Amino acid sequence: MSDQTTVGVGMIGYAFMGRVHSQAWRTVGAFFDLPLAPRMAVLAGRSKDSTAAAAAKLGWADVETDWREVVRRDDVQIIDICTPGDSHAEIAIAALEAGKHVICEKPLANSVAEAEAMVRAAAASTGRNMVAFNYRRVPAVALAHRLVAEGRLGEIRHVRAQYLQDWIADASAPLVWRLQKEKAGSGALGDIGAHIIDTTEFITGLDVVGVSALTETFVKERPVAAGSASMGPVTVDDAALFIARLDGGAVASFEATRFATGRKNALRIEVNGSGGSLAFDFEAMNELWVSEGDRGFKRILVTDPDDPYVGAWWPPGHGLGYEHTFTHEIKDFLEAIAEGSDPSPSFADGLRVQRVLAAVERSAADSSRFTAVEDVTS
Repeated sequence: MSDQTTVGVGMIGYAFMGRVHSQAWRTVGAFFDLPLAPRMAVLAGRSKDSTAAAAAKLGWADVETDWREVVRRDDVQIIDICTPGDSHAEIAIAALEAGKHVICEKPLANSVAEAEAMVRAAAASTGRNMVAFNYRRVPAVALAHRLVAEGRLGEIRHVRAQYLQDWIADASAPLVWRLQKEKAGSGALGDIGAHIIDTTEFITGLDVVGVSALTETFVKERPVAAGSASMGPVTVDDAALFIARLDGGAVASFEATRFATGRKNALRIEVNGSGGSLAFDFEAMNELWVSEGDRGFKRILVTDPDDPYVGAWWPPGHGLGYEHTFTHEIKDFLEAIAEGSDPSPSFADGLRVQRVLAAVERSAADSSRFTAVEDVTS
């Protein structure tokens, strides 16, 4: 540790994403040999008492109630943004203008215009930038990327990507911020659809270049708080489905929903190529299914030391979990900063995903593209 350069980290937000990011900052140096030693300098939140309690629990040395103070601090070189999407652009741009390195939760912003402004700020800054698409750091997903890059699947022809959850299938679930467009930008589309867009592009190395889409909101209003009789409108999609073309000629289908009863966090992807296929499901995250030729699928347990990221952890067969993906993400971010290279995925990658999300929304809003089935009985 003595020969490492210490970098101070300031994190904005301490709810779900803040907790998992905190664990990553705490543990990354214990498992990976890093060129930089992160110091958890300060946590920012709106309530001083709540933020102080979170900081004590999660391992942060100090607290602020104004994120601008975090950006101004000389002991902070990295800003970690774990807030709802409506504040991403303002915080990230200010941090980049101050020369800080920035890692920002996904989706990058609530609109293409905001994402473009963030990319411009990143280009003008001495700080590095990363958007936190953590599923790239699942060892099985990273292995899938490697197999495709090595040409093991041949020419990519088909992709089927799904992200299925059920946490708001109950119509009495309250109107949380993720169900309000002004805070979240979109619903299942941006929250989890962004992940399968990025995961598809990462594994295949191909970009989404065109979409045809539909979205649906099944529950139009919800209690404004748990148990409340007062109702408020849901202003985002509950489900998004779209087909797509990828550059290079491949075709793809995407489905994102938070109404798939019984599915808790089923990020699934299957890729078919001219020479083979692969399939992954995050609910069995340590497994990758691979087919080479026409011999059917073979299950690969991705827990060997030579699998991506795995060598830093446990003996073969001892699986990793959700939280490890964030530790891998922070490792890669710190290494890129030390090397003076651009982290991946960058804000520019996040902007590309944002443009796909916007295209899906435009397509879904254009009802003229929906072809009715002819009623032959009339």
